[in-house]
Amino acid sequence: MKNFMSKYKNILKLQDPKFLVAKTFREQFEKVQALHEEFEFKYKLPLVILFALTSLLNPLASQTTSTFNLGLNNQLSISEMEEDLQVFIDIRKNVNSGLYIYRTEEEVDSLYRWAFEQIKRPLKTSEFFKIISNLTDFEGSVHNYTEPGTDDLNELKKQKTYFPYHLTYLEGKIIFDGLTEKIPPGSQILNINGKEDLELMQSFQKYFPVDGFNTSYKLSASVNNAFAWRYVIEYGATDKFEVKFLAPGKIEPQTEFLQAVTFEEREKNLSNKYSAPISDLLDYEKQPPYSYEQIDAKTGLLNLRFFGFATGKDDPQFDLYTQFLDSVFTVLDEKLIPNLVIDVRNNPGGSDPTFEQPVRYLSDSSFQENLEAHIIFNPQDFPYDDFFWGVSTDARIDSATKVMGLEFLDDYFEDFNEGRSYQNPKYNPIYQPKSPAYHGQVYMLINENTASAASHFASLMKGYARNLTTVGVETVGGYYEHNGHIGLVYELPNSKIKSKFSVVYVVHDAPQRADQPYGRGVIPDYELWPTIEDFLKHKDSQKEFVLKLISNS
Repeated sequence: MKNFMSKYKNILKLQDPKFLVAKTFREQFEKVQALHEEFEFKYKLPLVILFALTSLLNPLASQTTSTFNLGLNNQLSISEMEEDLQVFIDIRKNVNSGLYIYRTEEEVDSLYRWAFEQIKRPLKTSEFFKIISNLTDFEGSVHNYTEPGTDDLNELKKQKTYFPYHLTYLEGKIIFDGLTEKIPPGSQILNINGKEDLELMQSFQKYFPVDGFNTSYKLSASVNNAFAWRYVIEYGATDKFEVKFLAPGKIEPQTEFLQAVTFEEREKNLSNKYSAPISDLLDYEKQPPYSYEQIDAKTGLLNLRFFGFATGKDDPQFDLYTQFLDSVFTVLDEKLIPNLVIDVRNNPGGSDPTFEQPVRYLSDSSFQENLEAHIIFNPQDFPYDDFFWGVSTDARIDSATKVMGLEFLDDYFEDFNEGRSYQNPKYNPIYQPKSPAYHGQVYMLINENTASAASHFASLMKGYARNLTTVGVETVGGYYEHNGHIGLVYELPNSKIKSKFSVVYVVHDAPQRADQPYGRGVIPDYELWPTIEDFLKHKDSQKEFVLKLISNS
């Protein structure tokens, strides 16, 4: 496994063309290409990195159509940004074990030099936030998350400056998913406040990091998750939105004005969207974390919506879960049901030992959660304690919880030696196959929102499950490795920007496969994205495709 990693890291760094945005922004790319020789000479910055930063070619391109008194508009001095950036870099280099997994040290340092060049004059907090977001995105970890200062974000949530309705990514387009008389559901959004659709999508991609080099999650998140506070960061606050759109079945574009709303009003609208009859079924916040249904006499459906319902094997919820799985696989065995569909679409993850359990009924071999897991700091102290915020961006950690956290770290990792602390083996048990074993055909549904522990589950399934066919979209989490397990949050001293990242580098127990390139998520046997037609007809075409495979088998 390690030989495989070593062999391919150098030749696949950023070379996969899918790393570049699926819709090529020719005009921006040509600008970057023209500047490449100057940048290459001055900053030693590779062209492909420059392309990833095209959204910052004009760092002051925010579009504010109304005056809002927001902390995000406050100016940061050069010295304040230099201090914040140096703190950020020091923490990254000494705490983030995944910093050089997908990028070389030279590439990372090139980007840091670029960042210092961007702060040669005072900038708004929102503009500095864009720079930090580009740095965290470039690292290649889905667990990287960057958020404005708590006061700034809370202040922003009170303002009437949010896009009021849900938008969804379909067929490379921005599709309207709200319920209003002004714009029909399924309309293609062509332009918002003077910004074309492709420009909007590309500008938001830096806010949505992924494991390695895959782009599936970036493409959809740049629409599905972007039009709340990230829109304000990118384009400034506004009290209205001029929306140019093409309604279903029409050939002439139309324009409507939508009034901006508060964060709370937007959330209410999101709960009442056109796609709800299908999308709500895949929403882990609206569905039980796990369930089973008998589709027909030949097919069972195991829904795994969330793996974070239990804190560990001693949690009573874990016992209920294992009993549930036993009952499911007993039914499958006793009734000789030949087909099992496992749906982990939109599963955001969770923790050990929940996601390993279903695999035990489907594998002939024993397996582990990982082959290696380590951190690069002494677990007896929180590094850079002056800037340590906690484990969640929601609230600063208190002293009692911090003490408990250090006790956990000290137990979870072995002694710090030669720059590393390895995971205590007791937290990485060997999982044995379990009865009743299922020997029928297994179909796994995944998509770009299958993340973290759910992606890890999909990796184990692809590596060890019998008779497996995978359908859907490449997962956002990596097949071979990721940074996970424990997330720490740091607050930069002047901008108050908070950066969260997972500190444990994890090498999966994932067999090498020819159809799994390094630096990619779990790749399905059949790639299938939802379509606009599916959306309008409230069809789950991915699930229907699996059922058709079964009926034709």
